[in-house]
Formats: sequence, C-alpha cells, structure tokens
Amino acid sequence: MHPDHSGAPAAKTALRDQLVTARRRRDVAELARAAEGLADHLLAAEEVRRAATVTAYVAVGSEPGTGLLLDRLLAAGKRVLLPVTTRELDLDWAAYEGPDSLAPARFGLLEPATPHLGLDAVAQADVLLVPGMAVSAAGVRMGKGGGCYDKALARVPADRWRCVLLFDDEVGRDVPAEAHDETVHAVATPSGVTRLRTPERPARG
Repeated sequence: MHPDHSGAPAAKTALRDQLVTARRRRDVAELARAAEGLADHLLAAEEVRRAATVTAYVAVGSEPGTGLLLDRLLAAGKRVLLPVTTRELDLDWAAYEGPDSLAPARFGLLEPATPHLGLDAVAQADVLLVPGMAVSAAGVRMGKGGGCYDKALARVPADRWRCVLLFDDEVGRDVPAEAHDETVHAVATPSGVTRLRTPERPARG
C-alpha cells in the first residue's frame, strides 16, 4: 500500500503558521547569537571542511542568519552558490562573491547579481545548506510551501550532504510527509550539527 498523504498539506500549513509565529517573537540579540552559532558549527563540520563547492542562501527576516556563514565559507576558500528564484518557482544558481554581489529580488529576497549558472548547477555542490521551517527525526524537511528546494534537491546525487538550518526548537517535529518531499541528512542549529541520516552511496557499475 502507498502511504496516505491526503492530510499532509493542511497539517503542514498549521505547523508552518505555528512556527512562523514563534520565529517572529525572537529578538535581534537571539538572531545574532544564532547566526554566530550556525557559522561556528558548520565551518567545523567535516562535510563542510572537505567541500569545494557549497550551496547556501541569504537568510531574510526571522530566519536563522547566514551572512556571517557566507563570508566565512568564502574566506575558507569555498565556492559558494546561492539560489536565484525563477518565475516558475524553481531555483537557478549564481556564485556569491561577497555582500556587494547581492541585489534585492522578488519576495523580499537578496540574490546574487553574478551570472546565472542554470538549474542544474546545484548538482556541482558537495554540500547543500538549505533553509526550512522544521525537520523530523527521519530527515523530512518542511519549507515555506513554494516547493523550490524540493525541485532543486531532486537534481542532486543522493550521496551529496544536505543540511537544513533551523532553530533548536524546530528539530524533531512531526513533519507531515508528501510524495515530492526531499529529505536531508543533517540539521544545523545554533547549538550544533545533528546527523539524521547517512547519505546513500551511488551504486557501482
């Protein structure tokens, strides 16, 4: 039998509303501490240390901050790719070259103004650092509802390390799963990196 996902969208909307409200209550000092903790823990993670190319994103509003993380990745010699949202709610990619390479975009986002590399550029990444609202103990990630990252992650080989960036109280939630949901291998929070699943290795020919 196939799992029944019929109630998942409504359950996700309810959980997402709850989490958005909680995020809006966080003050500036807490967001600053979160940004520093995320950068410290991710730069120390073995998967990130080994990576040549990393995808990340520019956090906005009450998301866990990524500005410090982006600059530290660049300083560590990583090639950093950031998403550019297309009209079809898919993700193109472009290189991050520092804060001056960012420009205001749709949906209140900041996106790179460097040349676009195409939808498939995401598959060049060794590590994918992705946004989210919550994650289950099994690695089921809940985003903001647009589906952009599920499309992007579907283009990435199964053995590439995928890590969602969250606040501590957003981990281990009962996230309703839908058929299109892409899972993650780990979660980074201000207090550390937790590995949820082992990346699958591609079969040898």
